[in-house]
Amino acid sequence: MVSFGDIDNKAINTIRVLAVDAVAKANSGHPGAPMGLAPVAHTLFKNYLRCNPKNPDWYNRDRFVLSNGHGCMLLYVMLHLMGYDYSMEDLKNFRQVNSKTPGHPEAELPGIEVTTGPLGQGIANAVGLAIAERHMAASFNKPNYNLIDNKVYCIFGDGCMMEGVASEAASLAGHLKLGNLIAFYDDNHISIDGDINVAFTEDVTQRLEAYGWHVIWVKDGNNDIQGIANAIEEAQKVTDKPTCIRVTTTIGFGSLAEGTHGVHGSPLKADDIVQLKKRFGFDPEKKFNVDEDVYNLYGNVAKEGAQLEQQWNKLLESYAKEYPKEHAELTRRIKGELPAGWEKALPTYTPADSAVASRKLSEIVLTKIHDVLPELVGGSADLTGSNLTRWKDAIDFQDPSTHLGDHTGRYIRYGVREHGMGAIMNGLAAYGGIIPYGGTFLNFVSYAAGAVRLSALSQHQVIWVATHDSIGLGEDGPTHQPIETLAHLRAIPNLAVWRPADGNEASAAYKVAIESRHTPSVLALSRQNLPQLEGSSIEKAMKGGYTLVAQDKPDVILVSTGSEVYICVDAVKKLAEEGIKAGVVSLPDWHTFDLQSEEYRLSVLPHDVPILSVEVMSTLGWQEYSHEQFGINRFGVSGPYQKIYEYFEFTPEGIAKRAKDTIKFYEGRPIRSPVNRAFKQVL
Repeated sequence: MVSFGDIDNKAINTIRVLAVDAVAKANSGHPGAPMGLAPVAHTLFKNYLRCNPKNPDWYNRDRFVLSNGHGCMLLYVMLHLMGYDYSMEDLKNFRQVNSKTPGHPEAELPGIEVTTGPLGQGIANAVGLAIAERHMAASFNKPNYNLIDNKVYCIFGDGCMMEGVASEAASLAGHLKLGNLIAFYDDNHISIDGDINVAFTEDVTQRLEAYGWHVIWVKDGNNDIQGIANAIEEAQKVTDKPTCIRVTTTIGFGSLAEGTHGVHGSPLKADDIVQLKKRFGFDPEKKFNVDEDVYNLYGNVAKEGAQLEQQWNKLLESYAKEYPKEHAELTRRIKGELPAGWEKALPTYTPADSAVASRKLSEIVLTKIHDVLPELVGGSADLTGSNLTRWKDAIDFQDPSTHLGDHTGRYIRYGVREHGMGAIMNGLAAYGGIIPYGGTFLNFVSYAAGAVRLSALSQHQVIWVATHDSIGLGEDGPTHQPIETLAHLRAIPNLAVWRPADGNEASAAYKVAIESRHTPSVLALSRQNLPQLEGSSIEKAMKGGYTLVAQDKPDVILVSTGSEVYICVDAVKKLAEEGIKAGVVSLPDWHTFDLQSEEYRLSVLPHDVPILSVEVMSTLGWQEYSHEQFGINRFGVSGPYQKIYEYFEFTPEGIAKRAKDTIKFYEGRPIRSPVNRAFKQVL
């Protein structure tokens, strides 16, 4: 059992006043949570969190997530004190442009595991991190070689508990019996609107216990650091359940406004800062002051962390001698390297091959590549049979006690939890050594929009298998038929949104998604069968867009995606009967196409030719690639998909009609390629 002395109280109060000074200097931020949570952070970082500040990426480090990310100055102060690459100047530059201390934690910064801020995301990410540890440990640990045995710690608050994504993830964590997950609930009863009694009066303890969590309550989180330590040690012994340590704290502890929402998101007033520092034994004239004994305290902890990593490295060396194959595989995955020649497993197609739904093409790819890509870990939000995301001999990721699978399993049953799935996949990706994918209907990726956005912002390699991608899903009707979804997803920076038109394009989508280490991908896949196209190839499609049907001096170019491409090809034949030359461009992913050179893009969508886009959903955004747009800017209808396509005139005849109208409109008018935008910025 650890013991505490006066230096611990001094360190805790140092955390508090540093947070107050940083927020005051920025004149922006949230001082209340860091002040209330300082005892938790100190106790955890000083005594239990295994990490090496000189190597924040040590693979077997304990992971720490601050889900209530508005309290990020707590984390920045701890990283500074522990000796991570955060100077006092970085603390002084809190919330300034391009500083290392932005307004919420961002994953690309040292010591920050995941980007948090939107409430509930962090605790859900922590569930993903815990799943990843369990899976990697089961896959690589051997007798006498517990190479992977880290804990996942997370702090979350009332706001997180109110967000549905946290409930989804916590429910799954309880089902999966994630005993490596220890979360601290900051029970301070305050949100932006004031006391949470105005909106949130449920019993959080009972709720988490109902999910299958072990719950410990520390009633005086402001002062009882021994109680916090005892709770952590109890939690570490619970191996068959995730643990929540409920810590009742006072937001803004020590402030004149403590316990009120006034200290939640505003700097303390000058007179309040003076009395606070006097109360805690600090010189009110000094700002950003840390005594040497406090630095030494945390410096010794950092040295112990470095020694832990050295011990682990020696264990890894011995493991390499006894298990060379497993060692090579583990180190490859930690480095994020792909197996040599893995892409040879991707299927290719010719026009003689049968028509196949692109969701089925996706299943074929997964079946072909899962053996050569063991880091591929997938699942579905209760739509496995529709998304076709599970290969036949896959093992489910489950706690072995359930007899439903085990921790080596690579298929996760997420249940009807799209948002939780998205946030958990971010955690899986952040852990390292895993490429996660998850399935749902394209329309319901919208449910997970918050997690998708954070994937792109954080540069997590996450793959969404988004089936039933259009009005082509048919009878389920407008509630399920995505109209605006692709426009929304395409507007997100650093997100690849693929809509493959045939088997070669589906293979290309997977190839680019798996090789894009810092870009998430959405694969929009059809329910209905699509023919294999003449002129398509993996190599061409990997550019995001290419000329499928070439013409010498075409009268019009039809640019399309997915299930409408082959209809455009048939429309070309209709137009040819009238002496009109039409080319076809397949544009499966705008993001990847935008990364190509201007010369290439203009060769595909050239000057001096009118361009008509064809896609059975919102036309928003197509103005970047076409002069005229044929789409659906209303909700769909219910019925057999062929009848719906006819109803909206997405037929060879309907497309040909609009192509002729486009040609007629631009006769004698100057035309410039819509893609020639020098000011367009692409990440």
